[in-house]
Amino acid sequence: MEAGLPSEVEEAPFAETSTNTFASGRITLKHWLAVMSIAVVSFMMVTTEYLPVGLIPSMAADLGVTHGVAGLTVTVPALVAAFGALLVSVLASRFDRRIVLTGLTVMLVAANAIAVLAPSFAVLVAGRVLVGVALGGFWTIGIAVGPRLMPEPTGTRGTTVIFSGISLGTIAGVPAGTLIGDLLGWRAAFGAAGAVTVVALVALAVFVPPLPANHRTRWRDLPALLSVSQARLGLLLAALTFGGVFFAYPYIAPFLAIVSGMGPAGINVMLLVFGGAGFFGNIIGGWMAGRSNRLAMAVTSITLATPVFLLAAYGESKALTSLLVCIWGLAYGALSITCQSWVARAAPGEIERGAALFVATIEIAVAFGAWIGGEVVDTLGVATTMIVSGAVVMLATPLSLVFGRLPRR
Repeated sequence: MEAGLPSEVEEAPFAETSTNTFASGRITLKHWLAVMSIAVVSFMMVTTEYLPVGLIPSMAADLGVTHGVAGLTVTVPALVAAFGALLVSVLASRFDRRIVLTGLTVMLVAANAIAVLAPSFAVLVAGRVLVGVALGGFWTIGIAVGPRLMPEPTGTRGTTVIFSGISLGTIAGVPAGTLIGDLLGWRAAFGAAGAVTVVALVALAVFVPPLPANHRTRWRDLPALLSVSQARLGLLLAALTFGGVFFAYPYIAPFLAIVSGMGPAGINVMLLVFGGAGFFGNIIGGWMAGRSNRLAMAVTSITLATPVFLLAAYGESKALTSLLVCIWGLAYGALSITCQSWVARAAPGEIERGAALFVATIEIAVAFGAWIGGEVVDTLGVATTMIVSGAVVMLATPLSLVFGRLPRR
């Protein structure tokens, strides 16, 4: 799950309510080192989750599976992350956050090691299960500790730094992994990811202070968001938009190779363009959400759907494809913060207890989107997958405009 920068949303919706871990009233180097350590972990979480996106063609060829089947390397961790978010939020709620984050990062190292050594596709997918557990736990715990690590009143600076690692994972991590895969093979890409994760693990152990749990999450707390009608609509909108995007996004590399006729270098540039545009989309999405969540959701869903429709029709033009991928990435960058802001504004009193359900909803949507998208790729082709993606995402536009009635900030 790639997320938006909370500096654009004043309530920093998923932050833990707590006193600051560091007693100092001013921000010092130790605060920055602690937050940056978790930011690097978040960077590697996103990089490892989406690394297969640029490697699907080479993985499929090496392991003797179709592109659609290779897409399970995206589907499986997302599906596991949905349940992992719920389980970790309850079972680990009593433990020190640093210990939990360390354990989740160790899982990520192990998952990358399994990918490097996997003798078959089945073993590779088994390793991706560990990625899912690590992801689910991190989204519910890791992104919430920022305010506890930065001694400033709003509690958003630490969270913003951690979320910047998530954005950079898409902007730089996935393209870098794809480049390594093109030069040295897809296993080397996972090896490089594992090596950087080890560095993040050491930094986390050295620089992050103890973070005792401030509250316990119980099973009965998980469905808190479902008690608010507009929060339920927000969860549905998140499911439609993220699920729709992931009908197509995991198969962008096969599309660019088969339909647009791009080579490995061109595909890597397109992944970089997608991620870079997403960074600016994040800022724009925060600005729109701060004024009208309903308008932000409608604009975001339309801007997500339009380029994929046009890619299906005009994907043979490399110049037009480059522009459309840029617009697609811009809209995707705005998506996370739009969904987060919608749910946080709809149910500000329930968002802390309901964070795991929000994460689980998105991850389930990602899993099923990638899975069904893979089936469409194998049966009807990559261009058809783009059409399906746009159709699903567009459903969010009338829903948000007709039924969305959120209070103004």
